[in-house]
Amino acid sequence: PQRRPDAAGVLRVYPQVSALRLADYKVRILESTRGTAARTRVLIDSAVDHRRWTTVGVSDDIIEASWRALRDSVEYMLLNSLV
Repeated sequence: PQRRPDAAGVLRVYPQVSALRLADYKVRILESTRGTAARTRVLIDSAVDHRRWTTVGVSDDIIEASWRALRDSVEYMLLNSLV
C-alpha cells in the first residue's frame, strides 16, 4: 500500500494548503449491478477565495477514490499557485 502523508506534515511543508476549503463532495456508484464490487467515483469541489475547481477519484474502494480526488485537488492548488 502507498504511504499517505499526514495533515500536519503537509501543512508544515505547504502552509498555504490551510486556505483550501471543501465546497462539495459527491459519490457516484458505477456498475451498480456488481454490488459491493462496484467502482466508485468521487467528485470533490474545492475552493480558495473565489476560485473553485473539481477533481475526480475512481476506485473499487470509496476511501481510495476519495483520497485520489483530494490529493489531486491539493496538487492542482499548489501547481496553479492559487494561494
